[in-house]
Amino acid sequence: MSEFINNDSKKRQEKLKALIKKIHAGMPLDEAKALFKRDFKEISTDEIVKLEQALMDDGMSMDEVQSLCDVHAAVFDGSISDIHKPKSIMDIPGHPAKVFSDENKRILKLIEKEIKPYIGKEDSNSYLMLRIGIERLMEVSNHYARKENLFFPSLEKKGITSIPKVMWGVDDEIRRDLKAVKTLLDDKSSNYQEIVKQANQVIQRVEDMVMKEENILLPKLSDLMSYYEWILADKGSDEIGYFLEAPKETWAVQEEDETEEEDIIDGEVKLDGGSLNIKELNSILNTLPLDLTFVDKDGYVKFFSQGEERIFNRPITILGRHVSLCHPPKSVDIVEGIIESFKSGEKDNEDFYIQLKNMFVYIRYFAVRDTEGEYLGALEITQNIKPIRELKGEKRLVSK
Repeated sequence: MSEFINNDSKKRQEKLKALIKKIHAGMPLDEAKALFKRDFKEISTDEIVKLEQALMDDGMSMDEVQSLCDVHAAVFDGSISDIHKPKSIMDIPGHPAKVFSDENKRILKLIEKEIKPYIGKEDSNSYLMLRIGIERLMEVSNHYARKENLFFPSLEKKGITSIPKVMWGVDDEIRRDLKAVKTLLDDKSSNYQEIVKQANQVIQRVEDMVMKEENILLPKLSDLMSYYEWILADKGSDEIGYFLEAPKETWAVQEEDETEEEDIIDGEVKLDGGSLNIKELNSILNTLPLDLTFVDKDGYVKFFSQGEERIFNRPITILGRHVSLCHPPKSVDIVEGIIESFKSGEKDNEDFYIQLKNMFVYIRYFAVRDTEGEYLGALEITQNIKPIRELKGEKRLVSK
């Protein structure tokens, strides 16, 4: 009997894949919706995940699947069969899943109350309110960053890569498009019809992403994330930030054993220039005025420093994550190229520098090798060097 069930499931997947490929080839959306309703009626979260993974396995690029992501949402909207599946974690005050879902409600409310009423109205007050609304909506970047850095690692460790890759790519496009609309609104010479057009397009994408997070991502996380993984996500949330406001409730998780740290602190780590106990070593690394991240020889994040002046988010969930999954999809080739050049011995370091808000950020990558020249991994050093670049003259006295 199971053979027949498996065969039916496989045939269904093939038909779904064929439909998506027809859409990719230019089939009108209304026609695709009619075919979907006729042949399938509904689709499960698991089927969507398998479908997108199968498309990539068949050679469709991640960018192509990503470009179809909004189309998938339009075709499947309202037909996902496990939307109303019970999710007890969604009822726990302060739980990362509930906080995430509550943010989605707040995102939709902001769009309805603070953006849509002012689109298309050219009076000065409406223009100002639209600008404020778009600026507030741009904080959705924190919402996406928690998803990308705290939730996606759990899926990736279980072999589910299609959701993280596709969603992260769309997230970045939304960030870019919101910034573009804000730039147009800041320039009084901008064509207002172009502002309206771009604003409508990006808020539609934000609304579609809410639907995908609620109906695809959260049910999948509810099924797969362990209690410990939710604890890690909870711990990393405050550092990354929230959409407009932090949750009022807390999902307090107490450390069960605090004596283990004392045992570890008593041990000494032998170094080339002396020795340090664990407490001293950890404190020194966290005191350095820069961020350190170490990726081992197999490409997995093994360590990061936790100084006070952090430039980029490094939540605890990044530990054990492959470096290629820690960056936006469009940056992966660059990162993998650097790592490969270190492994092959072609390069020992690579530098970048960028303007980031009010900082001038110097990002350096170094190949870490032992005394025999064996490759051990890669070290990333990130520092805001703006204060250093602005130094002039000399300073020979102690500050008062």
